[in-house]
Amino acid sequence: MTLKLVIGNKNYSSWSMRPWLALRASNVPFEEIFIPLYTDDAADKDRILSFTRSGKVPCLIDGEVTVWDSLSIIEYIAERFPETKLWPENRTARAYARSVSAEMHSGFMALRNECGMNLHRPIGSVALSADARANVARIEQIWNECRARHAKLGPFLFGAFGAADAMFAPVVHRFRTYAVDVGPAAKAYMETMMALPAFAEWTEAGLAETIVIEKFETV
Repeated sequence: MTLKLVIGNKNYSSWSMRPWLALRASNVPFEEIFIPLYTDDAADKDRILSFTRSGKVPCLIDGEVTVWDSLSIIEYIAERFPETKLWPENRTARAYARSVSAEMHSGFMALRNECGMNLHRPIGSVALSADARANVARIEQIWNECRARHAKLGPFLFGAFGAADAMFAPVVHRFRTYAVDVGPAAKAYMETMMALPAFAEWTEAGLAETIVIEKFETV
């Protein structure tokens, strides 16, 4: 039975991007179900609720199993398809990967609020608050530490593409879109991510969307 992944707008939905990228980059077949967000259309909200009572995307359906929340979906994919090796095999590296992924999942609120994901936005910097600048510094620290430890295994955070890369993927878009200044190692990692075919596919599809959500067009 083919997996079904319910997602929102690719231009805006950073949470949808994470599990979508984990599946596509790992070559796991799935059916994509798109439901536009913030349309004030009761039918759209009802469609989301028909898949998950959380009322939010993304949501993964695997037969009788329904999983919601980006990180939970990625964990499910890793268990359901161990051949994807979304988490490092080494226990120490795996613990670190889970920690930084959880930190991304629950933190960096200032950066999220001040640099919303919007692929259509013209590239240009904005004045960031001290909290957002601290978020940027912490993310760069994570990336640099991961690359320093695992560079011999490949160009991604833990060598091969994995769950942590999927979790940080929207940040790559945010740093690019808002021209956030980072060092050479972080820039090299961003280039690696943007060159990933699945990342490029999501980006192309997001740029092709014509739906505009005004609340996300204020920055």
